Amino acid sequence: MAMARKRGRRNNRALLAMAALAGFSLPVQAAIIGTCTIMVGASGTMTANPAIGILGSKQAGGSSASATVVANSLLCSILNLLDCYSVSAPAPAAFSSAPSGGGTNVTFASVFRLDGSGVDTNGSVPQRVVNGTHSMQVDLTATKSSGIFPAGNYQGIVTVRCE
Repeated sequence: MAMARKRGRRNNRALLAMAALAGFSLPVQAAIIGTCTIMVGASGTMTANPAIGILGSKQAGGSSASATVVANSLLCSILNLLDCYSVSAPAPAAFSSAPSGGGTNVTFASVFRLDGSGVDTNGSVPQRVVNGTHSMQVDLTATKSSGIFPAGNYQGIVTVRCE
């Protein structure tokens, strides 16, 4: 019987040691390998075209919305990859607020520009970015297929994504 007790103690010590070693590997599994932060800047302003069938931030008197994207990926830096994150700004499906009838028969389109480039990218098409800070300008256009936009306040929200 004395032998059985010694074996039991050895087995308990071995199990304790294995549990302790297993505990050490948990933080490695939870390590953060990258972050992408989006800081919202100025809101844009949509204005109507002369026929009042289009509301857009690119119309005369309108202004683009802005954001700053900071991409930082350790894995991408270690592997010397240049394009580990992509940003996009897809158009909303509807206004978040509009007067009665203002949101019917409307289609939306968005574009964005990165780092001061004058090149519009379709908002739904992801654009690769390198690690670092990137300025972003976003424009939204709402087009009414029939009739005109009734007078009132409209709000459209474009969600900037970094994936």
